[in-house]
Amino acid sequence: MDTSLPNVKESPLQESLGRGKARCLVCERRCVLGEGERGFCKTRMNIEGKIYTLVYGDLSALESRPIEIKPFYHFWPGSTALTFSTWSCNFICPWCQNWHLSKTEPEPYDARYISPERVVETALKRGDEGTCVSFNEPLMLFEYSLDVFKLAREKGLYNTYVSNGYMTLEALKMLREAGLDGLKIDVKGSREEYLRFNKAYVDVVWRNAREAKSMGIHVEIVYLVVTKATDDENTILETIERHLKELGPETPLHFTRYYPAYKYNEPPTPVEKLEWAYRQARKMGVLYPYIGNVPGHAYENTYCPECGEVLVKRYGLMIIRYRITEDKKCPVCGAEISIAGRHVSKFRFRSILGI
Repeated sequence: MDTSLPNVKESPLQESLGRGKARCLVCERRCVLGEGERGFCKTRMNIEGKIYTLVYGDLSALESRPIEIKPFYHFWPGSTALTFSTWSCNFICPWCQNWHLSKTEPEPYDARYISPERVVETALKRGDEGTCVSFNEPLMLFEYSLDVFKLAREKGLYNTYVSNGYMTLEALKMLREAGLDGLKIDVKGSREEYLRFNKAYVDVVWRNAREAKSMGIHVEIVYLVVTKATDDENTILETIERHLKELGPETPLHFTRYYPAYKYNEPPTPVEKLEWAYRQARKMGVLYPYIGNVPGHAYENTYCPECGEVLVKRYGLMIIRYRITEDKKCPVCGAEISIAGRHVSKFRFRSILGI
């Protein structure tokens, strides 16, 4: 492998094991690689005894998108983030919605390289408020993220990840130091589901969510309710309990509708199941539960947890009414509402909606 390629760059998180072997320390799989071997995710390789990323700046997508689509409902409402991705993943979900990216191994000699400077310049030119690494698992772009985030922060932009949450604590700390402001984590069931579908451990994900919040990173959790996979009622109740224990009642919890994709063809999640999960979360103490992928449903709105007033009315990714005050309170009862960052003006909302 040619290490002079701009997309091939040595990783700052690795451990030399001698005899030409090295351990990758970016994700909790902690792959041990011999010379010429790639890790589980296929984006990192041992080259002459050192771990290199093969996808630094090799972007598969680059576009401005509303922050609500991530979904971030309590982070910079009404803003847009320049969103970018690369290839492959460290998980193997059979229902992956972006399988055309996550199931594609990178080809370093065919990379479409875009520099960190160009990403930040593009965000500023388009009027985005921040950056987001998404579409496929953002940790694949860990090294690149560090450089983009540092530049973006210098220009006053926020930085976010839409992740499965399976990074090492070392990686999470480096991301935070570089400028990570918001982390949306997809929780994919309980212990059994993680082992069955991803050969991974759910405790790692909850640990990282908890630690991220303690670092001052804004955290939101999404639970994809997959038919005959993660839709067991006891598993959902266990997830709600864990959410409250690790992150507290004010952290948003989204129950998202699954649709058939990739190798999984069970029917879409019944809306009634999502409504049940939402009601259970409210009953158990989650202040801001949501339903996702059901545009126009009443449960995708934000309600005041004290008086029940509709504070943010949504239709899918669009905000169509916003009533939280400038000092982040309910205009009716004065209750404080958990919002990170500033909300964008009504004029900005109208420009996003095209009205």
